[in-house]
Order: sequence, then C-alpha cells, then structure tokens
Amino acid sequence: MRRCAVCTVILHVPETAGEPVRLLAVRDEDPTRDWQPLGAWWPDRPGVVGVRDVRAGGAWLAADATAGRLAVLLNRASPPVPDGMRQISRGGIVLDAVCGRPPHPTPAVLGFNLVEVTAGSVTVTTWDGAAVRQTSVGSGVHMIAHDDLDDPRTARITAWHDAFAQASSRDDWERAWLDVLAQSARLGPDDDRAIIRDNRVHGYPTQSLLLCTASVGAAGVDVSYGELARPGMWNEITLVPPV
Repeated sequence: MRRCAVCTVILHVPETAGEPVRLLAVRDEDPTRDWQPLGAWWPDRPGVVGVRDVRAGGAWLAADATAGRLAVLLNRASPPVPDGMRQISRGGIVLDAVCGRPPHPTPAVLGFNLVEVTAGSVTVTTWDGAAVRQTSVGSGVHMIAHDDLDDPRTARITAWHDAFAQASSRDDWERAWLDVLAQSARLGPDDDRAIIRDNRVHGYPTQSLLLCTASVGAAGVDVSYGELARPGMWNEITLVPPV
C-alpha cells in the first residue's frame, strides 16, 4: 500500500440554506515540482481558474464561477500502479469536476480524495485504487487530509478541528482560520499534528507551499490565493485574487 502525507482541507457547510460554503485548502507538494498560482491557465476551459501543475497540466484546486463549482484533490493511500501500466495524472480529475464530470478512475490512477463544492452542497469522492465511494457532507465544520472525512486517525484533525469550528463563527472567517493556522504552526513542521508541514522526515519530499480560501454560494465562487515564502514554514499570508 502506497502511503502519503499531504494536503489539508477545512470546510464549513452552513445549516441555513442560501449561506455559502467556506473552504480553506493547504497544499503540500514537492517544491521542485513547478506550479502556476491561481489563475486562468486553460484557454479551452473559459471561466475556470485554478492552481496549475506545470508538469502534467492539470489542477490541484480549480473553480468555475459561472457554474458555481469548486474542486480540490488530496492524495490518498493506495496500491502502486500495476507493472506495465502507465500512471495517469490526477490533475485532470479536478478540471473535469468543475465542469460537472464525475471521476471514473482505473488502477492507473493513484488514490485520492476529491472534494467538490457547489452552493450549499459538498461531496467527497474517494478512490483507494480498488473502489470509488462518495460521501455527502452534512452541515458543520469538517476537515480532511489523506484518510476519511473527520477521520480521528489523522492527528491534525484531532488537534485542530475544534479550533476551526470555534473560529468559523467570526464574520472575518478567513482571518480567523488563518489565525488558527498560525497557532498550529507553533508545532514543528514534522509533527503529526502540524498542518503547515515538512514531510521529508517521514520519507516524502512534500512540504506545505501555498493555500487557497473560497466562498461558494448562490452569488458564485470567490476564491483567493496565498503563498508561503519558504516551503514548510509559516508566514503572515496576504490573500490575492486569481491572476
């Protein structure tokens, strides 16, 4: 089984219809793997903005304001791709999701958790290399990383879920959640409870590099981007719109 130590997503799904879904996503990746910041990088997909992986051309997170959709993908443990089979990048899954096309992975695709957000609705699609399952996310504050939604096996969820839930009541929710991230960064970046991470000590080249916040509601998608000055090290984040 291929393990992983990767990104974190925090969600606030409202109890009241008409209120927007809020999201904070932190990306962990190998810093030597080039990316482009949140922007409109796909001419064949008008209206779509996202964080683009330069090597494979897909997206880690993408949104379509016109369609009112956002999707973000987190790696998940799965068996390796079978011998003789060419591995398929997962980045196209995110771009398809914001166009309303569900994933149909094969054993050539490594495991993932796909978070899809529309106005008042959130689903998590999980692929473990053998089967696809989908979870409808109820109201409240939730976290997900490389295991299941709100999974107590994920130390960072156990450590910080309640702090994000408490901070979600503030009107300046983005600043409130960034404040929780800053608190979490007092832990060492290799601590299992850390959200801003340096996974090299665990045998993975991935480090926290950037984050996005988003509000998805009837008015559309409002998404912003912030980047860490040094991989795996927290700094005060300035959120900016898509380029």
